[in-house]
Amino acid sequence: MAKNKKVAIITSGGDAPGMNAVIRAVVRTAIFHNLDVVGVERGYAGLIDNQISPLNLRSVSGIINRGGTILRTVRCEDIQTRTGMEQAIKNIKKNKLDYLVVIGGNGTMHGGWEIHQASGRKVSVIGIPASIDNDVAGTDETVGFDTATNTAVEAIDKIRDTATSHERVFVVEVMGRDRGFLALQVGLASGAEFILVPEVKYDLMKMCSSISSGHKHGKTSYIIVMAEGAGSPQAICDQIHDCTALEVRFSNLGYIQRGGAPTARSRILAEKFGEKAVELIVKGDKARIVGIKDDKIITSSLDYAWKGVKELDQRMFKLAEVLAI
Repeated sequence: MAKNKKVAIITSGGDAPGMNAVIRAVVRTAIFHNLDVVGVERGYAGLIDNQISPLNLRSVSGIINRGGTILRTVRCEDIQTRTGMEQAIKNIKKNKLDYLVVIGGNGTMHGGWEIHQASGRKVSVIGIPASIDNDVAGTDETVGFDTATNTAVEAIDKIRDTATSHERVFVVEVMGRDRGFLALQVGLASGAEFILVPEVKYDLMKMCSSISSGHKHGKTSYIIVMAEGAGSPQAICDQIHDCTALEVRFSNLGYIQRGGAPTARSRILAEKFGEKAVELIVKGDKARIVGIKDDKIITSSLDYAWKGVKELDQRMFKLAEVLAI
């Protein structure tokens, strides 16, 4: 039995719906295995500032349905400095932490890997991917991605009502500065006519021509879903209007995509990931990330989470094109 192991939970970077469900799963599974659990508040900044307190069964009661993270989170640049890293490791030793469970996106995984390396690989780190961008390598899906998709689709369904009523083109921006996983999933689920992502070049003039042709044949409205890193939405709106003479409106869904109660899918994925993370701790594994592949829970090296390149499914683009005809 691993009675003496002490586990610290950290949520870092942007929040994602389902992080609380992960915290709950890790705490309760860890206690089941006779592990001590503490929470680090405010991400890696809290590790540097020694904001660490015990977690127990009651600490995580009633949080499975809550968005955000009860541990709170900030983006911490100090962890990238020598001084910040040394202070973090000092506090890990001071609190006699055997494991860190880091919950977040690829930046969070990178930070966990650097802590593992800077400690001479003495600090054991397990990563659980939670990000609405779904851009973490080593997993088909991240905790919170399904919830963010559903939130955006619900909003676009309402926008389409207005687009149809007023015979307008709507350009809708979703999150995704560097990757287009969310835009692709949302675009397909909402029946968008066009999907724009950073990874795939698009021909704006060709798109305008298609819109004009469709309008002549009776198509009265269009939804264009774009990732925030796919270009200037205002420039796109202006060019579409100039080329087609149609009314064009822009809508940025913004931070509503991060909030809200996690879907059942996000909650269950969080629970599976949390259980697997504790299983790795009990076994004594180090520097691993939990993920899901072909509906099976898997693990990979922690550094692969941010070094690896996760590819978009081109078949989904093709399907969206066919269905948008």
